[in-house]
Amino acid sequence: MKALLFAALCLGASFGLAFSTPNASAASATVGQPAPNFTLQGADGKTHSLAAYKGKFVVLEWTNPQCPFVHKFYDSGAMQTLQKEETGKGVVWLRINSSAAGHEGSQTYVKENHVAATNSLIDADGKVGHIYGARTTPHMFVINPQGELIYAGGIDNTPSPDPATIATAKNYVTAALDEAMAGKPVSTPTAPPYGCSVKYASN
Repeated sequence: MKALLFAALCLGASFGLAFSTPNASAASATVGQPAPNFTLQGADGKTHSLAAYKGKFVVLEWTNPQCPFVHKFYDSGAMQTLQKEETGKGVVWLRINSSAAGHEGSQTYVKENHVAATNSLIDADGKVGHIYGARTTPHMFVINPQGELIYAGGIDNTPSPDPATIATAKNYVTAALDEAMAGKPVSTPTAPPYGCSVKYASN
């Protein structure tokens, strides 16, 4: 019953995407198009630009530590394991928090939860989240070495806050990376995102 309540309150719906420049009025994100560049401050206190990672596969993970769907992947250790596996292959993994609340203590969260992402970034005004059309936490995006968005949507095909579903779910992020690294087209380039809604300051 608890899982059903969380799902009813937090599930995200599918939406249109479009990409190009870091200006929400000029462009938003589209699979098959160049991913818009952005620069954000990290939990490490430094600024990080997407353009700095051109030539590498990049995963963008929208996150919010307060979301039960995020807890599903982090409390179980599944997200950290996935981050470690992919960064071990040379993939850049960027966590982005666009929620109006919950930015403080992000570096502490990274350390205490053994986060294995390349960087954790803070999008306090939500501009980057709006450009990418990030709706839920988690909401996942995969960019190829040419800077093109090749996947956008949910992390897997099982929209449930129950961690027991992780083992049997199809992970769209790993599938997109594996196919693209093998020189194959991504078989599922988009999928409905699910999770808690991103709590933008304007919401």
